[in-house]
Amino acid sequence: MEWSATSATKAYLETFQLCNNLNKLSDSWKTQEPGSNEFISALAAGMKSKLIVEVKSSVSPSTIALATAAKHTGARFVCILPETALLEAKRETKDSGLIDIVEFKTGDPTEILQNYEKIDFSLVDCKNDDYPKLLKMINVNPKKAVVVANNLASDKEGFGGHVKGMKDKVTVRSMKHPIGKGMEITTIGRTNKSERRDRGGGGQLGAERRGIPMKKTANANSKWIVRVDEESGEEHIFRPPRSL
Repeated sequence: MEWSATSATKAYLETFQLCNNLNKLSDSWKTQEPGSNEFISALAAGMKSKLIVEVKSSVSPSTIALATAAKHTGARFVCILPETALLEAKRETKDSGLIDIVEFKTGDPTEILQNYEKIDFSLVDCKNDDYPKLLKMINVNPKKAVVVANNLASDKEGFGGHVKGMKDKVTVRSMKHPIGKGMEITTIGRTNKSERRDRGGGGQLGAERRGIPMKKTANANSKWIVRVDEESGEEHIFRPPRSL
């Protein structure tokens, strides 16, 4: 999967600033896991997404994160949400200067999703009771795609547990990570050894090569570390204790 460290870094830093500003204005956002939205933004931007689709049950900063990624890649970004959350979501994106980037859609997400094919990056809020059905309906880009199951309880299955009909030549890897309230990241695409080597090694250097900067601030939480297995191409994402 082709990766742009420049786009990932720009999206990460801009999302960090925007979410930090909104945290000061909205009490509901102060409970969000620091760093999780920046990570999502960097991932969507770094893979040069051209079609991003989000399905969520309430207002959340993930929309700001993905809109920022779309801004840096020129992607089309569709956000599917309940009618009751539309006004607040529009206000937040307008305050962030991203209102023109987001296509808000309200209604039955199972019907709306049928309008989009070959999605590069998708995020489904698993607080939605219908999330297993929604994950099954995502029409991913077989050449390169990432599906994020957000707010996924540890005992639940995300996209990886509902993959069906994928061609043999397409590699599907799914891993759960202790990010936010639980997150599963599934990657779909064709990989080869040269692509795996280009991803870089693990630790801080590897993460920076992937475009996920390691911020160092006095009051920051511990940093996200990305390690890539050069044999399998699998990504392992974790956050070490603050003392490390």
